[in-house]
Amino acid sequence: MSALSLRDIRKSFGDNQILKGVSLDAAPNEFIALVGPSGCGKSTLLRILAGLESADSGEIRIGDRDIAQLPAADRNIAMVFQSYALYPHLTAAQNIAVPLVMRKLTRSQRLPLIGSVMPGQRKAVAEIKREVKEMAVSLKIDHLMDRKPGQISGGQRQRVALGRAMVRRPSIFLMDEPLSNLDANLRVHARGEIVELHRRAGVPTLYVTHDQAEALSMADRVAVMIAGDLLQLAPPQVIYDDPQHIEVARFIGQPRINLVASQVEADGTVALGDARCGLSDRTVEPRAPVTVGIRPEFVGVTRHGDTGLPARIERLEFLGSEIIVYARLDAIGDTMIAKISPAEGAGLVSGMPVRLQVAAEHLFVFAADGQRMPSFPLTTGAVREAVHG
Repeated sequence: MSALSLRDIRKSFGDNQILKGVSLDAAPNEFIALVGPSGCGKSTLLRILAGLESADSGEIRIGDRDIAQLPAADRNIAMVFQSYALYPHLTAAQNIAVPLVMRKLTRSQRLPLIGSVMPGQRKAVAEIKREVKEMAVSLKIDHLMDRKPGQISGGQRQRVALGRAMVRRPSIFLMDEPLSNLDANLRVHARGEIVELHRRAGVPTLYVTHDQAEALSMADRVAVMIAGDLLQLAPPQVIYDDPQHIEVARFIGQPRINLVASQVEADGTVALGDARCGLSDRTVEPRAPVTVGIRPEFVGVTRHGDTGLPARIERLEFLGSEIIVYARLDAIGDTMIAKISPAEGAGLVSGMPVRLQVAAEHLFVFAADGQRMPSFPLTTGAVREAVHG
């Protein structure tokens, strides 16, 4: 098994810089999801790795081998496309066999009439059929081998495409939004199948998606890309609980994170309502602009008391096991989102005045450039002592 290493990959189309020096390492048998909004460069990065596009600069290594200048056919990399890219005139078996035919048969052996009398052709064809059958059985599509793509469902076409990629035993798997054409229920089921296939293959997998649920549920690590930059690469829980950039926090999480513009106060602290935290960097100037963030599940809603942020409910979304509350803050007019249980939301209606409760230990603080600022929660009585020592 070989590891994958990308170093300072850059790509521009004219004056449009698509990739701005992307670097990452994938361990053998590691599943990395590349996630980000449309146009962030994640599919371009995959195409460069596959050899379908050339990078302006950078290094691509599989193990100790630099493949950046190799043609696509010599890289031993398998790619599954969003459209599956199956040949419509070939059966499922013939589609899966394509990479084996190209690898194991010579050009003369592939000729329709002459090929069958060429030395070694029959033995090679028998071996190809055996490998295709084994792959089809493992994917539970052996009963579909005589059908063409137009005669099978989207989920079955996806398995044929995966089989075609896996049968060649590549050193790297690349997947470019392979589930986007499936309905919601089938997508959830297919996630587990792809992860299981990845584990059986035992090679690094890069999986491109714009769906954060896919990224968080499937990957060993998640790479968040925004506007050509790889902003953070970390395990799913770290990406969610400890975002290092405001764009990572904004993109990951459903419903979205609450972000409120604020500033550093004279005593060096940052506050959101009654919640207050200190900054580890003691050199930050008072009145420096910052953005305070908090996830919706850490926002409480109460109809009583004098603490918390005064707000008024705009609308409610009932989702069965939880209720999403959208409330407009009285002071600044921003909308904050709370995710609460049905029991907590009993009696709440649109237009009702409420108080939003937040806790300092769940606050994120971001600087004006978007970078996360290390902070620590403070109680009201401990502010001066903790900040000024």
